[in-house]
Amino acid sequence: QVQLVESGGGLVQPGGSLRLSCAASGRTFSIYRMGWFRQGPEKEREFVSAISWSGGSTYYADSVKGRFTISRDNAKNTVYLQMNSLKPEDTAVYYCAAASGGYYSATHAYHYWGQGTQVTVSS
Repeated sequence: QVQLVESGGGLVQPGGSLRLSCAASGRTFSIYRMGWFRQGPEKEREFVSAISWSGGSTYYADSVKGRFTISRDNAKNTVYLQMNSLKPEDTAVYYCAAASGGYYSATHAYHYWGQGTQVTVSS
């Protein structure tokens, strides 16, 4: 089992920044890739970004490319999502997830999920 705990959400004005953190514990040796997903009000969960656990390959949804940056600290078993130039449409619950394989943006490829952290972008 892998346990994931997100932190760093909150309320921010449009154009502002937030950094989300996801701390992994348990059988972290089984992790191949970490991802961030989000689910807005009355919307389906969607892929945001992902990073390979060892190689550092990164992936982004077109909607966040150039604004969000994913990174990892393997010594701390933690993945970060730096979110800049936030827009109201970025408002959602953000989930951290861990995968042992599969396609980077496929929800079903991720078997472990955090509890989610709310991000609200509003003036």
